[in-house]
Amino acid sequence: MAARRPLIVGNWKMNGLTASLAEATALAGKVQAQAPQAELGLCPPATLVAAMAMTLKGSGIGVGGQDCHARAAGAHTGDIAAEMLKDAGAAYVIVGHSERRADHGESDEAVRAKAQAAHRAGLVAIVCLGETLAQRDAGETLKVVGSQLRGSLPDDANAANTVIAYEPVWAIGTGRTPTLEQVAEVHAAIRQDLKARFDDGAGFRILYGGSVKPDNAKQLMAVADVDGALVGGASLKANDFWPIVEAKGFK
Repeated sequence: MAARRPLIVGNWKMNGLTASLAEATALAGKVQAQAPQAELGLCPPATLVAAMAMTLKGSGIGVGGQDCHARAAGAHTGDIAAEMLKDAGAAYVIVGHSERRADHGESDEAVRAKAQAAHRAGLVAIVCLGETLAQRDAGETLKVVGSQLRGSLPDDANAANTVIAYEPVWAIGTGRTPTLEQVAEVHAAIRQDLKARFDDGAGFRILYGGSVKPDNAKQLMAVADVDGALVGGASLKANDFWPIVEAKGFK
């Protein structure tokens, strides 16, 4: 089996105006100068997907959406279809982020339908999983994450069209991170479940997310079965994001 290519994705969340594209341009400059071996992606708000795709054209940095609707079209005011993201120049879409699960009540079934929509449109689905602090403290982490994995992944998922992102809910935006041993335990369990269900389960990339920063990225990215990162706030500035790329992007 070919080695899994590291993937580092920045999730801008509800941040960024047109002027923020300058950070994408700065990141492209760093890529051109140093040529990391990792695959890189940025997921800006929907208002910037098309403009960012144009800005980054030919740079080797992919663009993604932060969510999509399960249907390709219809009377769904305010939603965006996976096909629309593809048409705007996207290569990825994040589905099942804990903020979507919490703020919008998204179930595993809904996330699975969105992942199927991403595949239908030719996008790579970045499927997010993670436990709350209460679930962690109750010793339920592996049970919760395993259940989310089974419920959120469609049967057509494979190593080419799907990426898993483990993001403990209590670590997102808090500055707190699990211990390296805790990260290793969860990633190993996810890998085991993927291998049990899918013929190419060993090839799926599993990202870590949750307060990934320049000062902890090297340690986190060195953990077994951590194939990259889904980065929040630190991805908004090229100078903050680049040290995280360096942590996994160069051999």
